[in-house]
Amino acid sequence: MLRYKAIEIFTNEEARYRGKPVADAVIEYVSGLKIAARCIVTRGIAGCYESGEVATGRLEVLSFNLPIRIYIVLPAAATDQVLAGLDQLVGSGILALHDLTVVSHKAANTFFPRQMTVRDVMTVEPARVETDSPASEAARLLLSSIFTGLPVVDAGGRPVGVVTQGDLIAKGGLPLRLGLLAESAQGDEEAVMATLGRKRVEEIMTAPAVIIQEDRPLTEAVDIMLTNKLKRLPVVGKGGRLVGMLSRLDIFKTVMREAPDWEAFRAQEITVNNLRTVKDIVRRDTRTVSPETTIDTVIRIINGNDIQCVAVVNGNGTLIGMIADSDLLHYFKPDPEGLRALFARLAHPSGKDLAERLAATTAFDVMCSDLLTVEEDMLIEDAIRLMTEKRLKRLPVIDVAGRFKGMISRDSLLRTGYSRLA
Repeated sequence: MLRYKAIEIFTNEEARYRGKPVADAVIEYVSGLKIAARCIVTRGIAGCYESGEVATGRLEVLSFNLPIRIYIVLPAAATDQVLAGLDQLVGSGILALHDLTVVSHKAANTFFPRQMTVRDVMTVEPARVETDSPASEAARLLLSSIFTGLPVVDAGGRPVGVVTQGDLIAKGGLPLRLGLLAESAQGDEEAVMATLGRKRVEEIMTAPAVIIQEDRPLTEAVDIMLTNKLKRLPVVGKGGRLVGMLSRLDIFKTVMREAPDWEAFRAQEITVNNLRTVKDIVRRDTRTVSPETTIDTVIRIINGNDIQCVAVVNGNGTLIGMIADSDLLHYFKPDPEGLRALFARLAHPSGKDLAERLAATTAFDVMCSDLLTVEEDMLIEDAIRLMTEKRLKRLPVIDVAGRFKGMISRDSLLRTGYSRLA
């Protein structure tokens, strides 16, 4: 048996707290505490009050100030915490407290709060480019942003497409990823921008734009993103004008903000269903290399997979380092000529320049060994919190012995979360 309390509030439809119906204010307050509490609001069909007023729903009687009953069930240990804020919310009514013996408490994790709309989550007034803007303008905006895609609007401010880093590379003439371009010498960057400036955004953008209305449920937006394999969605308001941008990062920030501490719930002997762990979503196709692998081979692997990083493991499979573009840059940056040649190599992996030096450099020389990792039994919500706080797109996964098991990405997190609602 579990020790619980029941809090009852008897109020009426006209009762307000800061202009909001008391029932709405109480629900918002209890939900915001993120504790193992449930709140139920019921409306009576008739009643009377201390003032002598009689409330009824009958048409021939003018009083419609019907009674409202708010019932909150919660673990006894959280009672004082909840009561501390309730008294000021209930300016008119009766607040009661009862002991409650609970046989079991089971909760289901829904991952995305169903009441959330796109408007609640989106980034408002996002950076944008117009169809006749030079592609170099899009590249400069993306260089100064944490995102890799921009909405493209027409003269009326309506989204007609999206321009991404991939579009700039495939159709605009960008020779290498933006993260690498940001590390290049000023002259190299300006030369790339000059090339990009010869094309208009409308020539390289992905069109038409897949959009969503700002008042649609967040779950609908996630479904669209997964179905169309999109990382972001332009959001439109009245008249179809762009009002926001919804990204996976926006969604994860919401999950992190709204999700309670499920581990704390389980510590209170509450059965939580639908909890998933990192083990359920890990990508096991991540390439690994030995410390002795030459960087020439590492570059080919990075250029040939969507994860764009390589795990370095020893003979026992223990993760000892990771290599991404940034690690290559860090290693070669002290030598400007070597860095310039490296850019050429990354942009054109079939070229022969720098071959001897790359063949003499190993994964061990370049890898980053100061790693942020997660274990397989970590809850997905905790992984989301970590990736969101650190602005990470992927994380290496290890077992309890430190052996590399794969990677988790934003896409896998989003798919697993949405699958609970499907």
